[in-house]
Amino acid sequence: MLNNPEEKKKEEAEETQTLPEITFAELPEKLKNAAGHVGWDSLMPVQRKAIPYLTAKKDVMMQARTGSGKTGAFLLPMLERLRPNKKYCQALILVPTRELARQVEEEAKTIMLIFDEADRMLSMGFYPDKKQVQSHLPRHDVNTCMFSATFPVHVIRAANEFMVEPEFISLSSDHIHVTDVQHIVYNVPSMDKDRTLIRLIELENPVSAIIFCNTKRRVNYVATILKRYGYDADELSSDLSQQRRERVLGRVRDGSLRFLVATDVAARGIDITTLSHVFQYEPPDEMEAYIHRSGRTGRAGASGIAMTLVYPVEKRAMTHISVRYKIEFDERDVPTQEDVEKVVAERAMVFLEASLRERDKLQADRSLRFKALAQKLSEGEDELPIITMLLDDYYQKMQHKFVPKIESKPKREKKPYKKKPSSNRGHGRRPRRR
Repeated sequence: MLNNPEEKKKEEAEETQTLPEITFAELPEKLKNAAGHVGWDSLMPVQRKAIPYLTAKKDVMMQARTGSGKTGAFLLPMLERLRPNKKYCQALILVPTRELARQVEEEAKTIMLIFDEADRMLSMGFYPDKKQVQSHLPRHDVNTCMFSATFPVHVIRAANEFMVEPEFISLSSDHIHVTDVQHIVYNVPSMDKDRTLIRLIELENPVSAIIFCNTKRRVNYVATILKRYGYDADELSSDLSQQRRERVLGRVRDGSLRFLVATDVAARGIDITTLSHVFQYEPPDEMEAYIHRSGRTGRAGASGIAMTLVYPVEKRAMTHISVRYKIEFDERDVPTQEDVEKVVAERAMVFLEASLRERDKLQADRSLRFKALAQKLSEGEDELPIITMLLDDYYQKMQHKFVPKIESKPKREKKPYKKKPSSNRGHGRRPRRR
């Protein structure tokens, strides 16, 4: 978000045409020199697309895959717009992890703000913090940009609370398109699908998802595993009584059910517009079913992810699907326990720090009763299981609190000041797509 009051002026009517790309040769001399310091002699596609929008002070949601040069896409135009002689904060960059913050700092060496890795910031529970930051922003309109590899529905809707009619530009493949479903295949060791599914859910932390299975028995098994693990999950198959089926469908319709486990037949006619993930516990018996399954996500201009768990004996089925429907699968190994531990630890720290900030002085004084006990527990190996249990219980409780809730229409929030008539921030208007 760029904050430079001297640059702000009355905006003309919104342009509806896509801004032209910029080449390295067309950059101002100052930006060429800055790029040369880090060894750049050309611009990457995301940079050629994004820089004209940022220099034109337009809000933009830029979708590009990891490693595509997104950081340079917002740093370079910042150098052109920042005024070194002004002693106030002119830009701010928000990222989800300390590691990414240090990486951006190394490239920027200055104070800034943009929403980078916007989807992960929401999945890690930073939404309340983003709203808190927003409450301290200047009263005039602030140029806001979001960069991410994916833009699920809940991220797009959240964008309307921070941005004014943002442009939506996707460079996640060789051609620019609106709907982007990422097709991923995980090669799973024998008899390890249940553990793999849990790890993927832990890492992805989806707002909502459907898990498809081929049989009613497997649907029941997977739903039971998820519920035992502490997730809000339910099943849908032809074995259910009509009363229970209606109850499950009711929760699906009102958005209160996070994970639905279902067979293809039972899930027919169900349309969840906010669905960010589809997990296929196994390849479908019929190839056409893969298209129906994966097509449940990535709707209405949002990004979606379709993940399929595959045993070695099932890989041939995925090859047939790839050839028939010309789908290029991203083939990956199963995440390790260490991968999960790292992400969960980062997320838990976010929860703990947020809870600590919410405590008033009386609550802080009350917690001093346990200071000596906490010191004792932290020093002994025998007490480690107790600390582990406490962290696990806290995390299981808090992860549901920080899952972004999807509203059918974004709620308008009362502002401490009257917005300009031209501003549409927070009014729920969809971003324009390029």
